[in-house]
Amino acid sequence: MRFAVNLSILLTGLPLLERSAAAAGHGFDAVELWWPFDGPDPPEAERSALRRAIERAGVRLVSLNFDAGDMAAGERGLLARPGGSARFLANVEPAVRLAGELGCTVLNALHGNGPGTDRELAVANLRRAADAAAGIGATVVVEALNSHENPHYPITSSEAAFALIDEVGRENVAFLADLYHLHRMSEDVLALIDRHCSRFGHVQVADDPGRGRPGSGGMPYPEIFARLAAAGYQGHVGLEYRHEGPGAFDWRHA
Repeated sequence: MRFAVNLSILLTGLPLLERSAAAAGHGFDAVELWWPFDGPDPPEAERSALRRAIERAGVRLVSLNFDAGDMAAGERGLLARPGGSARFLANVEPAVRLAGELGCTVLNALHGNGPGTDRELAVANLRRAADAAAGIGATVVVEALNSHENPHYPITSSEAAFALIDEVGRENVAFLADLYHLHRMSEDVLALIDRHCSRFGHVQVADDPGRGRPGSGGMPYPEIFARLAAAGYQGHVGLEYRHEGPGAFDWRHA
């Protein structure tokens, strides 16, 4: 398996611009990010500083979220929100441009919390994002979140995500299989891998319960990684778990 450190949730004791080098120091050659700026179209100086930090660290950005609103305040995307659609569309070109500059080929479009989300709007905005991403050879991914932590998020199963993806009808729209969220929703993640791995555009992991590192909960991660390999998954696995203090990556050597 090839792993990518999510710099938005790990190594957060360091300033953002130092986390790429820290990930490299732990032996990783790939990273991923939630949208790291305050608005949809950051100043060139901020974008350039982030790009240089990643390039100097010698790592590759493999997944980037589109602007999802105020994540710290509980927002989970702008895609389907009538009040957030303009902000999402304003972010499409800047996000695709940054991804293209860094060779990133996965862009995550979070749906947005309800009530009041609009399915037709979600489909239209995903098509716009997918068409823009196609210009750099990138895939847009759709993620299911668990309802325990995200009670207003309407896409809470692989089935719901697949239905939305099918409705969009673009070849470069795929599923982001966040196995932690799916397991929290009682999905059989091993069966999901076996049946639908070909639809995965990206994979993210954390252990359940607790959203800690693999091995900290009850999910069978050695078997999960073996099943992903056996199913032919070629992408990176994003490490999107919470950990404070040393030992965040010790599970790799256990």
